[in-house]
Amino acid sequence: MRNGVFEFLAQDRVRFGVAAAEGIAAEAAARGAQRLFVVTGRSLNRKTDAVQRALAAVRERVVGVFDECIEHTPRETVLALARALRTARADLVVSIGGGTVIDTVKVALVCLAEGVDDIDAMGAWHMRVAADGSRVVPQPKAPPCRQIAVPTTLSGAEFSDLGGCTDTRHGTKQGYSGRFIGPAAVILDPAITVHTPARLWFSTGIRAVDHAVEALCSVNAQPLVDATSVRALALLQRALSRNADAPADLDARLDAQLGAWLAAFSIRRVEYGASHGLGHALGADSGVPHGITSCVLLPTVMRWNAAHCAPQLAEVAAALGDPARPAADQVEALIARLGLPTRIGQLGIDRARLGVIADKGMANPWVRTNPRPIADAAQLREILEAAW
Repeated sequence: MRNGVFEFLAQDRVRFGVAAAEGIAAEAAARGAQRLFVVTGRSLNRKTDAVQRALAAVRERVVGVFDECIEHTPRETVLALARALRTARADLVVSIGGGTVIDTVKVALVCLAEGVDDIDAMGAWHMRVAADGSRVVPQPKAPPCRQIAVPTTLSGAEFSDLGGCTDTRHGTKQGYSGRFIGPAAVILDPAITVHTPARLWFSTGIRAVDHAVEALCSVNAQPLVDATSVRALALLQRALSRNADAPADLDARLDAQLGAWLAAFSIRRVEYGASHGLGHALGADSGVPHGITSCVLLPTVMRWNAAHCAPQLAEVAAALGDPARPAADQVEALIARLGLPTRIGQLGIDRARLGVIADKGMANPWVRTNPRPIADAAQLREILEAAW
């Protein structure tokens, strides 16, 4: 008999199709926040007026701005933000940006909750696989403040209590979790996303597709997640294709945001597989953005797993619009349609590096939960070679 547990996020609400300024003002008022600290990206903050316009109604309550977030969220940047938040005595963090920004805040909140202030001490708080193969998921105390998020990409980071952070000393990325580190509220404003570079918008859209596909194929699939994943795939396929032709189409952008939201229902509710797990290893080792790792790995992983989740992949194929065409072929065609790479060999990575990436991948929990069991690095090397 099928059984399981679905745990809802400690997230109060999602405001969608509203202006960022309106949503931020409403959330600050609802929470009685008087000391807002803004975390964003350097390009968005320094090359556009988007952040200032988003803060128009609350500017007098902003006590600090941090725009030094770095891709893959190195521990050093997280600690710098945590120190800034302590100094500012922030009572609400406003994240404006993509997954890097939102994850930097999540892990910084773990540091604040547990009084962590050095790189080595962060090691005690990340998720890991124990020697016996069991999963260790430390749970920090509640942080002194929450965050609200205005996402500018489709990564779905705003809809989870999981934050990724890289130990640059070893080129490895770990996950940090905590019930109150994810955003307490999310504001989906399609207009602010027009500043997002097309490659980033589209590649994070494929990341959302990856969430939905691996959720449907999960070893512990959930009925609610199944339903949201199917709808997410249909929305994302249409919306991303429309934006390829009409980048300024805000209706399409909002549909893509809604698709990413629905796909993100799977994060930390079901176990993903090798596209996510191996993608983390590829990203941390070779500096490949998460969205691009999904582009170059997902179709190959789908084919590698095909015999183990054929009914689920048939559902994916139908959701993408053509039940008669293999799901992996449709995903790969969408990636190419968006002008994104579909092979690792297009990324400028030395092929000799694949063995190292495969070895690192074995430490990722999601590699261990791939629907086609993976027992050793040789199987990961096989996937990487097939994706080359």
